[in-house]
Order: sequence, then structure tokens, then C-alpha cells
Amino acid sequence: MDAQPDLLRPEAASARPAGMPPGLVARRGPEAPAPRARVPAGGGRAQLGELLCGLSRALDMAEGQLAGHAVRACWIGQQLGRAIGLNAREMRELYYTTLLKDSGGSTTAGCIRAVFLADDLAFKRARRTAGASLTGQLNAVVRHTGAGSGLAQRCRALFNAVQNGGEIDRSLAEARGSRGAGIARQLGLGEDVAEAIQSLDEHWDGSGEPQGLAGNEIALYARITLLAQSVAGIPAGAGASAAREMVARGRGRWFDPRLADLFAVLARDPAFHAGLAADDLETRVVEMAPPQPVDDDALDAVARAFGEIADAKSAWTDGHSARVALIAQGLGAQLGLDERERRWLRRGALLHDIGKLGVSNQILDKPSPLAACEWAAMQRHAQDAERILARIPSFAALARVVGAHREKLDGSGYPRGLDARHIRLETRILTLADRLDALTCDRPWRAALPTDQALQRLRDGVGVAVDRDCFAALERWLKAQDARAQ
Repeated sequence: MDAQPDLLRPEAASARPAGMPPGLVARRGPEAPAPRARVPAGGGRAQLGELLCGLSRALDMAEGQLAGHAVRACWIGQQLGRAIGLNAREMRELYYTTLLKDSGGSTTAGCIRAVFLADDLAFKRARRTAGASLTGQLNAVVRHTGAGSGLAQRCRALFNAVQNGGEIDRSLAEARGSRGAGIARQLGLGEDVAEAIQSLDEHWDGSGEPQGLAGNEIALYARITLLAQSVAGIPAGAGASAAREMVARGRGRWFDPRLADLFAVLARDPAFHAGLAADDLETRVVEMAPPQPVDDDALDAVARAFGEIADAKSAWTDGHSARVALIAQGLGAQLGLDERERRWLRRGALLHDIGKLGVSNQILDKPSPLAACEWAAMQRHAQDAERILARIPSFAALARVVGAHREKLDGSGYPRGLDARHIRLETRILTLADRLDALTCDRPWRAALPTDQALQRLRDGVGVAVDRDCFAALERWLKAQDARAQ
């Protein structure tokens, strides 16, 4: 994503010698090579459950949930699954269903902003915490629809929400479920997982969406996951009784009565709440993961899937991560990176915008310049991506490469204000690929630039935001692409 005017550049005195003005770069000489990242060898002993536990934090951000929400839902789901006697295969499928339950949620963000004139993150969080109460759901919609808009705009949006609410909810649930089911299929998790994610918004009494399924028509994993995620969303300070009361109110309405009764039994056990509140809950959930080692092909598939999830957050970035990955691979080849290094960099390119899932679409899709507080929120996306990847052993080495993709050689970038001495070659490649794609695609505040104009813009930034060798590699790569097309 290309930057709007840099209103809040973080200071980075620690990255410069004392007394050096912020706009200057401490150079090591014209021949000094860019620092290189250490590329790990192969997929190693990574497990799919470990990958999805770590990346589920990005899905939590997209839904406006606290970090670890999906992991808590997974733990609750496993307790329920064990209690009803699911076999090993079913427990495995339930495990992945609960972790990926929100993998389609990012695709609804732009629609929520456009239809409800709302902050998608706050809107989703309010509706999730309202539970099965119709009054609570209506209050959440009324409270957030048009918040911050003018009176006339808000009235129109509220009238539309009341008049067409059923159809709007059906469309949102269809989009969310279809996208999430597609992600499950893409990862090879099986049709039962895909079907459960598709029907996650269905309710026991038939009042859900998108098909109005009722009772046992709803996939079992979806019924368990709906209850588990509802309990997981209750604030930690609300107490054990809050979960019991919420499930009891939803029994026979949202929730399968058998599962609701089973939860009532589990919830009377202090060990259940102690386990849910444990500081090492994520470690425990990772240890519960079904054995499923991942190789390099599987790592690629996971990176590709989560890149698509990030891009789906805004209609303006559809396909962005895949294009950045393609450009980065081309630049890597021009600069002498071997096949293993280029494959590793491609994963970083696919994942570079996952932190964007935590940014409101009121900011991402805004057609005018960002206010200072909005720009500060935008700047956090690179750091959030770094934090998420740093927690996952298979992607940890990519974390700093990805987290620095908005830095500039002169130290005026974000989030740390790093200068040329501290920006690795792989990051410089990623930065240039990201900027080229952003410049040549439409954005809310401007139309796409022709390639020659985009190249001139990048050329003007050589030595400031763009690495000279990387830019020369880009020109060579584009010439080679043109030659192939002729």
C-alpha cells in the first residue's frame, strides 16, 4: 500500500549517530552492499496447527477481537468435541474450523463501511458481543450505523439498515462464508471444514444466514464453533456466570440445545475456566494440534491464503500481495538471489500486509488525506505484521523483513525510522515491489499511474526511499517482461 503524506514520522535517534539530522543517512561508502537477511533452510518441523494458531491473530484483528480470540474458541471447541465423543478425525477437523472460522471475515469490511457508514472493526465487535439477543443486535447496529457522519447521512443509512437489514445480513454472511470456505479448500482441509465455515452464521432456530438452515441441518462443527466463539468473546473480567447466562439465553435459538446443556456442565467445573484463562493457553492449543507437518509447498499455500485474506480487506487491494510477490521474485532473480531465497522472499511478499487487517476501512478506503490520528493507525500495520510473524517459528525470520517494508533509506519511513544501514536487501526489494504495484493500481485518492509515470516517481525516490541497485534491477526485469510479451 502506498503512503499518503507522512504526517507522523516516528523519530529514530537510536538508528543514527548522535547529532546527525533526521533527514540524513549515515553511509558506509558508495560500494557498501546492503545487509542481507539470513534465509532459513526449508520447512523444517513446522506443524500446520502451529502456523494457523499464530496467523489466527491476524483474523482476530480483522474481526475487532482481542488477540487470542480464535485460540480461545479453539480450546473451548476441543473441550466440547471431546465431551460429545468426537473421533480423532473429527477433532482434527473441528480444530481447523475454529482457528479459521474468521478467514472470510475480511471480505465484508468494505461493505460494512459503505452500507452502514461504520468503522468495520467496531461494528463487528459490537455485533459479536451482543449475543443472541435481538434487542442487543439492533442496539449494536443503531449505535454504530453512521457514527461520525452528518445527521442526514446517518438517517439514510439507518433507514436502509432497518428496511433492508435481512438482505444485507444475508449478503454479508454469504460473502463471508464463501470466502472462508474457499480458504479451507485452498489449504486442503477437506469439505467438512469448508462446509462448517460456510454455515457458521446459521442459527439453531433457523433465524441465521445465509440459507436459514435450522437444527441438525447445520454442520456439527459450525454449531460447536458458533457456541465456542460466542463464549470466547466474553470479556475476561465478566466472570464465569456471564458465559453460562449468555449460552442459556441462546439455547434453542442460536445454539444447539444439546451443546448448550453440555456447556452448562463444563462451565460448572473451575478447571474449565482456569484452563481458558491460563497464560500459556496458546502453547496448550498448539500442543493439542493434530500432527500435520508442513513442507515448503504447504508453507507457500498458507502464505498465499493469508495474503488473499489481507487483500480482501479492501476492494482497492484485490490481488495486491500476489502481484507484489511476482515483482519481488523478478527483482530477486535480477539481483542474484537463488531459488530458495526467492521462494522465501515470495512468502514475505504474500504476508507483508496482514497487519492491514487491523486497520479500519474508514482509513483504508478514505478518498481524502488522512488525519494525524488516522495516519498513526495506518503506520501500525507494518509493526502488527511483524509481531504476528515473529510468533511463528516458520515465519519468524521474515518478521523484520516484512515489518520494515515501509522504511526509507534516508530514515524518514516507519515504523522505526530505520536508515540504509539497517534496511536489508530483501526488504528493499519488497519495498520497491510494493510501491510499484500501488502506484500502477487505482487507490481511493487517485487513479492508477501509467507504468512510465510510476517508474519516474520511483526514479525520483532513488537514494531516499528506493534502493539504486533494486531500481536498476526493476528496469531490467520490466524490459525482459516486455520482450517476452512481444
